Amino acid sequence: MAAAEAAIRVVCGTAPLPVNMGQGSSSLLSFKHSINIHKYGYRKWMVQGFLNSSEVYRVNCVAMNRYGIKRDLYDKRSKSCYCNCVGAEGVREVFREDLDARLKNGTPKDLDDYDKGAVAENGLASGRQENGQSFRRADLNSLEDEAWQLLKASVVYYCGNPVGTIAANDPNDSNMLNYDQVFIRDFIPSGIAFLLKGEYEIVRNFILHTLQLQSWEKTMDCHSPGQGLMPASFKVRTIPLEGDDSATEEVLDPDFGEAAIGRVAPVDSGLWWIILLRAYGKCTGDLSVQERVDVQTGIKMILRLCLADGFDMFPTLLVTDGSCMIDRRMGIHGHPLEIQALFYSALLCAREMLTPEDASVDLIRALENRLVALSIHIREYYWVDMKKLNEIYRYKTEEYSFDAVNKFNIYPDQIPHWLVEWIPQKGGYLIGNLQPAHMDFRFFSLGNLWSIVCNLATTEQSHAILDLVEGKWSDLVATMPLKICYPALDGQEWRIITGSDPKNTHWSYHNGGSWPTLLWQLTVACIRMNRPEIAERAIKVAENRLSRDKWPEYYDTKGARFIGKQARLFQTWSIAGYLVAKLLIANPSAANILINVEDEGLMNAFSCAITSNHRGKRRKGAKRFIV
Repeated sequence: MAAAEAAIRVVCGTAPLPVNMGQGSSSLLSFKHSINIHKYGYRKWMVQGFLNSSEVYRVNCVAMNRYGIKRDLYDKRSKSCYCNCVGAEGVREVFREDLDARLKNGTPKDLDDYDKGAVAENGLASGRQENGQSFRRADLNSLEDEAWQLLKASVVYYCGNPVGTIAANDPNDSNMLNYDQVFIRDFIPSGIAFLLKGEYEIVRNFILHTLQLQSWEKTMDCHSPGQGLMPASFKVRTIPLEGDDSATEEVLDPDFGEAAIGRVAPVDSGLWWIILLRAYGKCTGDLSVQERVDVQTGIKMILRLCLADGFDMFPTLLVTDGSCMIDRRMGIHGHPLEIQALFYSALLCAREMLTPEDASVDLIRALENRLVALSIHIREYYWVDMKKLNEIYRYKTEEYSFDAVNKFNIYPDQIPHWLVEWIPQKGGYLIGNLQPAHMDFRFFSLGNLWSIVCNLATTEQSHAILDLVEGKWSDLVATMPLKICYPALDGQEWRIITGSDPKNTHWSYHNGGSWPTLLWQLTVACIRMNRPEIAERAIKVAENRLSRDKWPEYYDTKGARFIGKQARLFQTWSIAGYLVAKLLIANPSAANILINVEDEGLMNAFSCAITSNHRGKRRKGAKRFIV
């Protein structure tokens, strides 16, 4: 009987299918699909998995381009993979009836069976379709149990295998927009949670499938961005198989920003992908993924895109507004701190993972040069505390000299009135942005916290940032951690900078809203500086409301007293952020999979760069490295 039930679950797609990576498998349950990607005529690779049994469950993969038009596998356009699934509907209905019966009696005992239930139309576990009963709060032993069940209910499946988690999984929300997609940045806390829990398969699948999407042809209004861009999100779509009404096929449909609000390319996606790849290797001890030829190629493509020469004089990465977590117009165009912290972290991770070979020598050298220049630039020019603020207050302007103190011609009148009263005597932070004649003095939480995690901020600066969080607890944490930025834009400033964005109103959404997902970055930063008590305090604050408020995306008002007016409930990264924070507090050493430590070679390079800083001298014939 047990064997029969197991067979039914496999047939219905409700259990993980066995995978055999060897050749000549004699397994009775076998199925084979191969993926052939041809990238701009020079990159081709194949991923193979195994399964066979064409009698009841047949999977074939055919190459198609992004518009769904079948083409030759060796066409120079990018390809995607489709999975044609012919299921035994009669057997599937028997299983669903049994599942319905168990749901009526409460939460099913075998939660894993329910997690991996029959794949629904958009790739979600079928639990979301069961009258809104997907792991709500039935017979839960603790808040963490509830969070884990909600996280597992948000898992997306492709060809029967988990590949990510959707952004939000509210069963009562009929207008999902793009919240039913797998976002790269949103999956990071989910992926970390699964890694810390010892569930590695979903993270591996996510890394490899998003890598395949990197090779898509991306075009908007007849223009294509640089090679190496990772998508903002993707969705598993199920469509009828042409010529066979009884069969369907699954396809990964990516969005590179061409369908996003504002049509902004996701700069942070590739950076987060590299960070997660390193975390996977350090957590599992399995370095075979990062050593694969296609993964090494993917890393190099991202690096070349980021390290490409341009008109900019600064080592920071120049981006447009809305290209990171703050994905709407909020005046962060230029060199926002969040992007620079992720950029620095990704460079360190890539430096650690790149395999030494002759073809990578120039790339690694350019990477190391950028690391040194970027760290010096951020630490010296982005930092502000009471002492530095007083220096800016006394700046002379219009200095034309190689020895100028006010290099960016910052006018002292730019210092906002709120900052004069707000900045504490003890503590400081990295400002949000720096451009010629402009300093954005807003405090951005993610950029500051990740600067601690990746060692972009010095030890003294890192402690000062945490001192600021403690000293301004009522402003940055209040009744729900953590403010995405402080303070909020208002009045004429809000109208000019946001374009009168009705979603980014005063103390709402990205304009000073409170985001529970930032709890996990705060926890990693606190562990990095051996001050976990700050994170523990914030976790206790969050626990008072998260479950009661149904895990919202963000909170409104200065004190985070209201659930966001447009916030989605059961937001996956709010759930995953809490879980990662709890897991790390319970096992602080696990944070090492995310923390970057500068090695001796890099420290020596920093020292040499600082002692031989040729301020006021032009260097002739400086060697350039083609990347």
